[in-house]
Amino acid sequence: MNPKKSIQNLTKFEWALWAGGMLLVIGSYLFFREGALSLVASLIGVTALIFVAKGDALGQLLTVVFSLFYAAVSYKFKYYGEMITYLGMSAPTAMFSVISWLKHPYAECEVKIKKLTKANIIILIFLSVAVSFLFYFILKALGTNTLLVSTFSVTTSFFAASFLFLRSPYYAAAYALNDIVLIVLWVVASIRDISFVPMVICFAVFFANDLYGFINWKRLQKKQTTEKAN
Repeated sequence: MNPKKSIQNLTKFEWALWAGGMLLVIGSYLFFREGALSLVASLIGVTALIFVAKGDALGQLLTVVFSLFYAAVSYKFKYYGEMITYLGMSAPTAMFSVISWLKHPYAECEVKIKKLTKANIIILIFLSVAVSFLFYFILKALGTNTLLVSTFSVTTSFFAASFLFLRSPYYAAAYALNDIVLIVLWVVASIRDISFVPMVICFAVFFANDLYGFINWKRLQKKQTTEKAN
């Protein structure tokens, strides 16, 4: 892992996407003048997603840091599902993914992308149902706000984290779906407390980054397959 090389590998479009996201996030927090913790979490998250979209393990390492900050923000509004998911699943999975990605390099700062097998998909579906069922009752017992939406967020997060560990482009599709769920969650929170509006903007930025991540990973997968065939 070479942070300097990772930064140098960013394209002009990726720099623009990162800068645009950072400006939107910072602008929203300056306007509402609230939530320094949320601001830090959002800035780390936007930066992490750019490198994850590159297939760079640095993005996974930053995801671990983001998960810790985001869990603290979620705790503040009693979104215990988000807190538990990011502390108990997203952060550990991202850490294991760092190890997995570094063990399966394709090029410097680029992971070798894997094609999912039928067995992978069947196991993931089974585990996602089990995890969702378990979390529903845990979150209900904790008095979690917007219980059903929070449970669905756990489901999409589980798929996304699993796809990342398995080095599949579909991590981005799962996270894009999760972003939509989180936008809904934080819109509900913002109705009660306007200081959470920046979190809505944050996940809208995340959504744009995850769409790019899916497109770029599919491009990388095609490139790797073609070069392997040659």
